[in-house]
Amino acid sequence: MEENHLFPVFFKLQRLHVLVVGGGNIGLEKTNAMLENCPQATITVVALDFLPELEALTHQYPNITLVQKSFSCGDLLGKDLVIAATNIKEFNYYVWEKAKGSRVLINVADTPDLCDFYLGSIVRKGNLKIAISTNGKSPTIAKRLKQVLQEAIPDSIDEILHKLSAIRDRLAGDFASKVKQLNNITDVLVQTDKDKS
Repeated sequence: MEENHLFPVFFKLQRLHVLVVGGGNIGLEKTNAMLENCPQATITVVALDFLPELEALTHQYPNITLVQKSFSCGDLLGKDLVIAATNIKEFNYYVWEKAKGSRVLINVADTPDLCDFYLGSIVRKGNLKIAISTNGKSPTIAKRLKQVLQEAIPDSIDEILHKLSAIRDRLAGDFASKVKQLNNITDVLVQTDKDKS
């Protein structure tokens, strides 16, 4: 049976430069997803035409640059990640070939086999962020799980995180000792009713 062998990471997009190829609905969706998670993200969007909503984002986010031209290999220079976000599969494949040749990580919209990484569904509660992946099998299930978790996790979780961070800073001992102490403190978060009785 197939397993999900993805290794989850969280990129600090404010330290990276992302290239989005495509100025239509897919490009807008991917750009919005990045900005919702990191408003300081540096994003260059290359396309022949841009949706008005993409153009409007440049007024709200100064780190977005729209370049009105056809994609070329030179657009990959200095980029850390690429998202091929057009609805033309052959063109997306061309972008993928050039990105792989330049050793730049790439996500090709709606083509899991050509993706080095996915933009998963994200649950956000303050400083807590949970990424959900179905290994490209069902983005719909990922979105449904996002809804469930968003409702199930209390809004007070951010306050708990701040308090635990302060406690961690005050703990004495080596790393293993601190982990053990924090596990004891947070044990109440995972206790079931059976454990409590």
